[in-house]
Amino acid sequence: MTNLKPETREKLKLVSTPTLMTALYKRGLRNQWVQDVHRINRQSGTMVGEAFTLRYMPAREDLNQLEVFRDPEHPQRKCVEICPPGAVLVIDSRKDARAASAGSILISRLMVRGVAGIVTDGGFRDTPDIEKLEIPAYHNRPAAPTNLTLHQAIDINVPIGCGDTAVFPGDVIVGDAEGVVVIPAALADEIADEATEMTAYEDFVTDEVLRGRSIIGLYPATAEQSLADFKQWRERVGR
Repeated sequence: MTNLKPETREKLKLVSTPTLMTALYKRGLRNQWVQDVHRINRQSGTMVGEAFTLRYMPAREDLNQLEVFRDPEHPQRKCVEICPPGAVLVIDSRKDARAASAGSILISRLMVRGVAGIVTDGGFRDTPDIEKLEIPAYHNRPAAPTNLTLHQAIDINVPIGCGDTAVFPGDVIVGDAEGVVVIPAALADEIADEATEMTAYEDFVTDEVLRGRSIIGLYPATAEQSLADFKQWRERVGR
């Protein structure tokens, strides 16, 4: 999982998820927003990395006792140890936050291994401890019950659904204070380039609006004067 170019990663760290969603929308992709997930540790920076996935299915009691964690091949424990540095672990918890998808110890392990972040459409336990970690972590809501209560880890690094969004291994995951977006791997470079340009124009627009300028002809840039002013602004601020 080394397909994400370093320069693309850095560009994606500097653009917002709404801007990325607009760039994706222009390409006909309308369902790339992971629904109903929220960042636990808001002080952590923007999350960017390729998706490495874990899939849960509904637990069956005779197969999901505490003893299963003694097996080093248990999918949940194993994925924590093999998720590549720089990747984002994305967990399909079937939008069920009644039991935890993981807790602070496993997420701490991911952090020290260099994983870029973790996302679940379920819940995490130990959230007061997760709030103190530097690794970005997104979930629906806190859930104290162990994952074994309702979730049976069954597959590693397969296509999944997370928050009603399809996630394929290697897709590029970007998360900021607003939420999480999934970028198809093949589009990551061009989306990063376009979003960088869009961000520059949006910053110019913000400056103009705060100075009292009307958005008509400015946002979107339907007036030639807006483009001319934007060019001058870029030269002035070095963008």
